Amino acid sequence: MLITVDPASAQPLADQVAGSVRAALANGMAAPGDRLPSARNVAATLGINLHTVLRGYQQLRDEGLVELRRGRAAVITATADQFRLQLAAAAEEFARTAMHVGASDEEALAAAREALLTLRD
Repeated sequence: MLITVDPASAQPLADQVAGSVRAALANGMAAPGDRLPSARNVAATLGINLHTVLRGYQQLRDEGLVELRRGRAAVITATADQFRLQLAAAAEEFARTAMHVGASDEEALAAAREALLTLRD
């Protein structure tokens, strides 16, 4: 799994690390039982502090998406499937609302992008 961050973003790096894993779960690039790269490896590869990566992994643990064990790899939990289902349900509800109000696909996607950008800032 490739974890990426954007140093120029206003979003904290730990949040970006966690978000990168969430995105991999949402798009099917990661699944329950998969191991995350070691925090030490991610930190070295991205050129960021080890504790920053660990904070991102701890966010995922607190959300129930990852199981962390000291000295062992972080593993994506079965709860991650629920995350994907929740995301799909939320997207479907959004799409139904957009259709109900008569928004075009482009307008709906623009509204979703704007909402995401607003929440990240």
